[in-house]
Amino acid sequence: MPATGGVTTAWPTVHAGDDVPLDIPRVPAREAAERELSDPRYHENDPNLLQRALDGFWDWLGRLFDSASGATPGGPLGLVAIAVIVLALLGALWWRLGTPRREPVTTDPLFDDRTRGAADYRAAAEEHAAAGRWNQAVQERMRAVVRSLEERTLLDPRPGRTADEAAAEAGRSLPAHADGLHAAARAFDDVTYGGRTADRSAYQRLKHLDTAVERAKPESSTAPRGAAG
Repeated sequence: MPATGGVTTAWPTVHAGDDVPLDIPRVPAREAAERELSDPRYHENDPNLLQRALDGFWDWLGRLFDSASGATPGGPLGLVAIAVIVLALLGALWWRLGTPRREPVTTDPLFDDRTRGAADYRAAAEEHAAAGRWNQAVQERMRAVVRSLEERTLLDPRPGRTADEAAAEAGRSLPAHADGLHAAARAFDDVTYGGRTADRSAYQRLKHLDTAVERAKPESSTAPRGAAG
């Protein structure tokens, strides 16, 4: 023991079991901690990659919602009201336009039987209408309109013609009914290819158009040669 001025001073003895911090250099200490934490036992309950991605997404969505709520009048309640209005508008638009078409509506011909006359198509349309089969009634009445125009030579009979093509060609001979013919072709396409459902009013409009077109006289400058009035 060292002595100072005749006084004996006892230094404390440090044992390995005493809770005394050791002075370890910073870099080795960090490396030792990394080696310890890399032990798989510390990561047995960690979330997997998918869970971490989902947690990150929900955190992002929560922050986005909080930001939008702060910028929207009425806070969260106002944001919910806006979302409801947007969904209602989308639903109304979907109902108005129907199911999106997978293919262009002008790919298939209007007629599948070249032996039937306009009177046959009208009779079939009336039969479907009486039974409430409005889709079929609309289809048969549109065929009656076009076949009647062919029988009057206002349209040249042409295999493979579509409803849109027939309406465009007939509209040049009967310009006063061009809009009605285009609307009829659209109704035919909607129920035939677009997944829409017709009703009584749709059929009645086509029926009135059929009657009006049958009585109409073409303009002499646009009618096909040999057209009858």
